[in-house]
Amino acid sequence: MSETPLPLPLLDDDALDYLDDFFDSERVGPDALDLIGTHGYLVALAVAPREVPAATWVAELFQGEPDFADDAERERVLALLEQLRHNAIEALEQGLLPELLFELTLDGIPPEETPIGDWCAGFMEAVFLDEAAWFEGDEESAAALLLPFMALSGLFDDEPDMAELAGSPSQLEELVAQLPELVLDLYLLYRVPPEKPKPSPQRKRPAGGQGGKHKGAKSQGKGAKRKR
Repeated sequence: MSETPLPLPLLDDDALDYLDDFFDSERVGPDALDLIGTHGYLVALAVAPREVPAATWVAELFQGEPDFADDAERERVLALLEQLRHNAIEALEQGLLPELLFELTLDGIPPEETPIGDWCAGFMEAVFLDEAAWFEGDEESAAALLLPFMALSGLFDDEPDMAELAGSPSQLEELVAQLPELVLDLYLLYRVPPEKPKPSPQRKRPAGGQGGKHKGAKSQGKGAKRKR
């Protein structure tokens, strides 16, 4: 019986520390996402059903242009963000789970007051960039898979459907535990098209001569059957 693989880090500790220091600096505006929210945001972009131009997602992430110290800092920050997104795609493509930057438990604390809520809010911010694309295909499946992110983000607390979940700590804990698997499920929904049925091989017609009883006339005009 195979064991579930360990979640895969999307950046090493040095890179995460560098980004954390940058996001925590005065060079980044107060409305920008922090490192935890940015991680959720970029994981969502790795899952997204359509590519979002880098200029669009960078501007939304920072809510403007950060006050980079110089071109080198700008290039390093943007390269690390793109690397995180790319590594998430690579991991999910291999069926691996992304490592999240927090423990998967609320410990009785409301989600919006935890890194879990920040991460899910960042995830949903990326969904908002191209919301129609996330729901235009299989809307029912998309809504079911996105519900935990919505419930834990704290962005939808005023909606009646979320009130029941918010009042059930045990249900919220269950949703938190499912987050890595839900990311992979969303990736499979949007990025891995269902396998098309393969056509059945046609039966070869008998090679009987003209006027013989094995002309195979009954099979003429019939197309190949497809498996369901």
